[in-house]
Amino acid sequence: MGLSTHEVWSHLQQGKTGLRQIEDEFLFPRPITASAFQEAQWPAIEEDLDKHLSAFEKLCVFSIREAMSRCEGLEAGRCLFILSSTKGNIEWLDAVPDERLRLSSSASLIAQACGLPKVHAVISQACISGVAALIYAFRRLQQGAYDTAIICGADRLTPFVLAGFSSFQALAQGPCKPFDVLRDGINLGEAAATIVLSRKAGAMPLALMTGGASSNDANHISGPSRNGEELALAIRMALNESGIQSDRIGAISAHGTATLYNDEMESKAFALTGLLHAPLHSIKGYLGHTLGAAGMVESALLIESLRRGMTIPSAGYEHLGVSQPVTVSTTSEQTDIRYALKTASGFGGCNAAAVFAKA
Repeated sequence: MGLSTHEVWSHLQQGKTGLRQIEDEFLFPRPITASAFQEAQWPAIEEDLDKHLSAFEKLCVFSIREAMSRCEGLEAGRCLFILSSTKGNIEWLDAVPDERLRLSSSASLIAQACGLPKVHAVISQACISGVAALIYAFRRLQQGAYDTAIICGADRLTPFVLAGFSSFQALAQGPCKPFDVLRDGINLGEAAATIVLSRKAGAMPLALMTGGASSNDANHISGPSRNGEELALAIRMALNESGIQSDRIGAISAHGTATLYNDEMESKAFALTGLLHAPLHSIKGYLGHTLGAAGMVESALLIESLRRGMTIPSAGYEHLGVSQPVTVSTTSEQTDIRYALKTASGFGGCNAAAVFAKA
């Protein structure tokens, strides 16, 4: 979809997706629909780093550097680096020492390559990792512990990940269809995205994070709540912290995996919180599910939506397939969006919600 927010946004507006049929027996024994970087797309970094960093770590370094280059006066001093990922270097399992597989080791190498302080945090909380990392960063800035937080979320398409979702019989036959009556499962993908939060005077934000919260439905190790009450709790807490009512939300970036249970649960949560009016989209129809990167790349695009005052069309959607009449966006329209909501849910029953405001 591109190597910058601008490129990805342009392709979204054109209706182009990163999903394609991949035939690679190393990845999966049969053809799959997924989004993955092609060889010619891989961003280049210095030769010495190229030799010592994994593909996952290179994606992070490129993304962080791109974000930092757009931040004037960014100082490394009182800065917290947060890495969000679910699998990291999982493809190296049994091939390298355990120490090299640890996300903390990757975070240290990435921070060093980007000239960031040694102080860092790792958030690995299933598929809410990205949103959870943003909430954690938001809290640390509120406490005054840091002036700036650099949050990077990344994950790659690997045989381990594909085998796992295949075992749940959750992979779609073709391009996924979030919230559609014909949805039959997810596509997987790989991505990296970085967001910089700052409390420094004089910072020029694209948008403001105003609140966030998480919850757990304790329903099942992989199946979400059936009634949506727990995600609704996280949404209410995020709205309360932001000091706004649900009728002021002008756009929703849903988790929208295109599985039967997730989309139904989310629709109920939006009904419970008075959000059925808000234009809703899922990025999964463009990039697939990018795991630990999902909350980050989807939040970055939601921030771009706020900045531009434009809705994002939800790829793959044609006819409503959930019990609640959510307002799924199918076209890109100019609108005065002041507040937007990002939601996420993951294995283990975890849920998260974050609210962003136009700067």
